[in-house]
Amino acid sequence: MAVTAAMIKELREMTGVGMSTCKEALVEADGNIDKAVEILREKGLAAAAKKAGRIAAEGLSYAYITEDNKIGVVVEVNSETDFVAKNAEFQKYVDTVAKQVANSNSKNMDELFEEKWIDDENVTVKEALNQKIAVIGENLNIRRFEKFVNDDDNFMVSYMHAGGKVAVLLQFQTDVKSDALNEAGKNIAMQIAAMNPEFVNKDSVPQDYIQKETEILTQQAKNDPANAKKPDNVIEKMIAGRLNKELKEKCLVEQEYVKAENKETVKQYIDSVAKEIGGKVTIKDFVRFETGEGIEKKEENFAEEVNKAMKS
Repeated sequence: MAVTAAMIKELREMTGVGMSTCKEALVEADGNIDKAVEILREKGLAAAAKKAGRIAAEGLSYAYITEDNKIGVVVEVNSETDFVAKNAEFQKYVDTVAKQVANSNSKNMDELFEEKWIDDENVTVKEALNQKIAVIGENLNIRRFEKFVNDDDNFMVSYMHAGGKVAVLLQFQTDVKSDALNEAGKNIAMQIAAMNPEFVNKDSVPQDYIQKETEILTQQAKNDPANAKKPDNVIEKMIAGRLNKELKEKCLVEQEYVKAENKETVKQYIDSVAKEIGGKVTIKDFVRFETGEGIEKKEENFAEEVNKAMKS
């Protein structure tokens, strides 16, 4: 049976495997798609190894908190395609990775990969990942994780946006835990997802960051002809004002609360929640993962890819 572009496209969408590999499998299977799927799966770890060079920039950022609210983690697990990221088997795997991290003492990815896999102690986390690559049919990668461990006066809330495009873990320091605090936490986590702050407050901004930004703003001021005749003290105040404005945008509690109707800040919103629940509430820490951020994605023209596969 002749192998057509439509058949290659269908097999690729079913498996997530590259176009040329799909064509080879279909040729070997004489055009039988079900048989071609079997052939791709039978390639096992050898097939997984061939996929290791591909760019995995899709996938899921996922937040998980244990039932007792003692441990919270955020993980990013990457796939090559958004198609696989929406796959139930992949999503279940990401959930298991999060639970692995929750039960782990590893400080980095190298240590995590060497651990025994939570679902099968006969293999390591790395070996389990390779097995999943073979089953799903495209390159996967556990890219990073963050973990919070709560004291008795901490409370965590998680939030995931757009089906795992962004995941947020938020940690409060508080002497009162309630449904109202949980709801407030969800609201602030959504703020973090949308506004992407870098710091909790001005006190948490590293001194080297402030120094570097001050140097940049100073150079900008010197390069502006409009400042040529301004006294140094005026320019210094101008730079301080610009830095302060920048920090308000980058510090979570200084940001304007996006759901507010009266332009209150996130800190003012937290203070109002603390008053409502009758306790002390401050933000201790947060982490925000955005899937694929910082990964250079390969731009592909699907029609050209099909044509290349048909001609090869």
